[in-house]
Amino acid sequence: MRLHLLLLLALCGAGTTAAELSYSLRGNWSICNGNGSLELPGAVPGCVHSALFQQGLIQDSYYRFNDLNYRWVSLDNWTYSKEFKIPFEISKWQKVNLILEGVDTVSKILFNEVTIGETDNMFNRYSFDITNVVRDVNSIELRFQSAVLYAAQQSKAHTRYQVPPDCPPLVQKGECHVNFVRKEQCSFSWDWGPSFPTQGIWKDVRIEAYNICHLNYFTFSPIYDKSAQEWNLEIESTFDVVSSKPVGGQVIVAIPKLQTQQTYSIELQPGKRIVELFVNISKNITVETWWPHGHGNQTGYNMTVLFELDGGLNIEKSAKVYFRTVELIEEPIKGSPGLSFYFKINGFPIFLKGSNWIPADSFQDRVTSELLRLLLQSVVDANMNTLRVWGGGIYEQDEFYELCDELGIMVWQDFMFACALYPTDQGFLDSVTAEVAYQIKRLKSHPSIIIWSGNNENEEALMMNWYHISFTDRPIYIKDYVTLYVKNIRELVLAGDKSRPFITSSPTNGAETVAEGWVSQNPNSNYFGDVHFYDYISDCWNWKVFPKARFASEYGYQSWPSFSTLEKVSSTEDWSFNSKFSLHRQHHEGGNKQMLYQAGLHFKLPQSTDPLRTFKDTIYLTQVMQAQCVKTETEFYRRSRSEIVDQQGHTMGALYWQLNDIWQAPSWASLEYGGKWKMLHYFAQNFFAPLLPVGFENENTFYIYGVSDLHSDYSMTLTVRVHTWSSLEPVCSHVTEHFVMKGGEAVCLYEEPVSELLRRCGNCTRESCVVSFYLSADHGLLSPTNYHFLSSPKEAVGLCKAQITAIISQQGDIFVFDLETSAVAPFVWLDVGSIPGRFSDNGFLMTEKTRTILFYPWEPTSKNELEQSFHVTSLTDIY
Repeated sequence: MRLHLLLLLALCGAGTTAAELSYSLRGNWSICNGNGSLELPGAVPGCVHSALFQQGLIQDSYYRFNDLNYRWVSLDNWTYSKEFKIPFEISKWQKVNLILEGVDTVSKILFNEVTIGETDNMFNRYSFDITNVVRDVNSIELRFQSAVLYAAQQSKAHTRYQVPPDCPPLVQKGECHVNFVRKEQCSFSWDWGPSFPTQGIWKDVRIEAYNICHLNYFTFSPIYDKSAQEWNLEIESTFDVVSSKPVGGQVIVAIPKLQTQQTYSIELQPGKRIVELFVNISKNITVETWWPHGHGNQTGYNMTVLFELDGGLNIEKSAKVYFRTVELIEEPIKGSPGLSFYFKINGFPIFLKGSNWIPADSFQDRVTSELLRLLLQSVVDANMNTLRVWGGGIYEQDEFYELCDELGIMVWQDFMFACALYPTDQGFLDSVTAEVAYQIKRLKSHPSIIIWSGNNENEEALMMNWYHISFTDRPIYIKDYVTLYVKNIRELVLAGDKSRPFITSSPTNGAETVAEGWVSQNPNSNYFGDVHFYDYISDCWNWKVFPKARFASEYGYQSWPSFSTLEKVSSTEDWSFNSKFSLHRQHHEGGNKQMLYQAGLHFKLPQSTDPLRTFKDTIYLTQVMQAQCVKTETEFYRRSRSEIVDQQGHTMGALYWQLNDIWQAPSWASLEYGGKWKMLHYFAQNFFAPLLPVGFENENTFYIYGVSDLHSDYSMTLTVRVHTWSSLEPVCSHVTEHFVMKGGEAVCLYEEPVSELLRRCGNCTRESCVVSFYLSADHGLLSPTNYHFLSSPKEAVGLCKAQITAIISQQGDIFVFDLETSAVAPFVWLDVGSIPGRFSDNGFLMTEKTRTILFYPWEPTSKNELEQSFHVTSLTDIY
């Protein structure tokens, strides 16, 4: 057995003694099912499903139909147990605690056969006093109850009125009453994920022993004093003082690079005590602020806080401090009713560009540091600056937020409530209170988190009556809603964190929702707050379908993941769009038909006589459709940032649904399970570029807007080219005179009736030509090349099958793909199968004969492996 022993030393006179000892119980445990018929070893952190798989007792839970085959795992009551010897003399310690950082979810805990407590919340940290039961040799048991059965019992016990929804839609193949258990809500299923309500110990377990006093929590918030124009730091430390008399001493706070060192005298009375320190940073010192990705550096400062206490007890904490301000601006807009809804970071208005984050796996022990970094690096590589941590998943692990701090990714942090109404009996509220207070303490020091949101879509669910509540009963549910999110969660946020804003829900009308008594008649209004928007029937190429809202925090379209991703969890009989597997994997009602319908509006659907070829072509086409739809919608939001049209506009955020996948299945994600980039993610790299031209038509006139997220103004030109589908040479090209593109604005740069554009370019018709355009400035600043289809590709005239070849060479760790095409090729897709990595661009319109694309491998690979795996597809291959 591997020992995890942490010694925190304190000087006591001439000798050295330990101030506290911490002994981790990570590693091997024993797991058995409810009737004792199955016993197996299991790792902590971990869960039952992972243990069963590691012992060869079940297959990969994601293989084919195993989400249904393994329902029995979640319905059983499992017990985790361990016997261990504590490697220090227990009698020398005044207080000994058992700390559980994460228990999933409902359990009774026995220590040396004595019941010491219970858990009912996956998101809380539990501490139990075991001073009177701990021995040199000990046993521990966590007797779990199935979260599915527990939720059903809690729902049944709530007899006064129903709290909907009871169950998910049948297409999701999930479990019921998830709103009655404080557990990852999507673990009971979602419209993009399977039902795997796990049981286990998903974070660290340890024994802590200490004398005199112990530091339980340590957190801090940088605060900017506008009137004094200086930075301050509020530090909060929570102690458990076990000494029978007061403990005195001093605290030394040091931030060397800011030339800051301050000393404070403290005296701790016996019991639970909070020490609050206020550190002033001299205004004579230049403090470099933390900026989001694309707007500046992510400068942080190393800080040490040393508590020198009576009896030679020294406790030291180290942390990185980042300084930044965040404001949510809700103010009147000239020419429009309602209020603005945008964020200022360090006083600068910033357009939030990004996506929505869901759990990276149903089984958290699979989420490695490498996977987190890969996914989050892919966020900034696609020019995003924001992720919304969605309220139906989990509060992410510490490393997630540390990486967001490091990479400059702003986080919109939901509390974990989603798409449901919730009970407000005292036991439930007590559990939520402990959860929220703990998560605020844990997370508030991260500059990346810019807002707390009470829930996902619950205000809309209530007020738009998703669950068909009678009008006479609505006041009951409104009262519950206000009790949970306003009187409890909001009050905890206001008391625990004054450094960032709070809204009760998403979508919400923000200040207008507050004015209407915390629930708005139309939470999805275009004039206030944020909106969620989905429409799979209207033509997604028609920008007039989309809401000209203040902030779009959810929107999107589905696609299928690549064949190389699906192949790992399927068999040959599954490889058709209408197979049982394909229908089973689609958890969104009508999703497969919606994808084909939307694709069919502008593309010819695959007609190959080879079923496998048809399946692969259909997968490709769904990714083309998704990428083009989200591109059109996102570009509409970006060009709407500076204008009011028909009283609507000033859009200042676009967070599409969704970034990542929880398994291998059709979804709204732009990153497949494991991190492979879909075509949408490559498109995001362009449509989220800091400098972007956006083309669209209105009343048969073609417009190009320039969009800039830059902090400076630049002199630049716009180049507009027209190609025929039948030629690799442009039929006409136009370069504008120099103009000044102002930073942080979107303005119209080009306007021309389509009829004049076609006439000017010789023999062009809508069906025979395509437009491309880009912005260029001095000093090499260049936008991506964007394009505009004058007709649907399925109506294109002159488009012929393109023969595309590639010569692959290697330059250091990067591979160079020199492409050559025989004809214009839309949506060129380069694929290297399962080889991990990404291209510099993909899914592009190839209007030139040659093009060079780079490939960045995520793992060591060879030129030979790439050549064997490489495959190129374009739209002309399925026409």
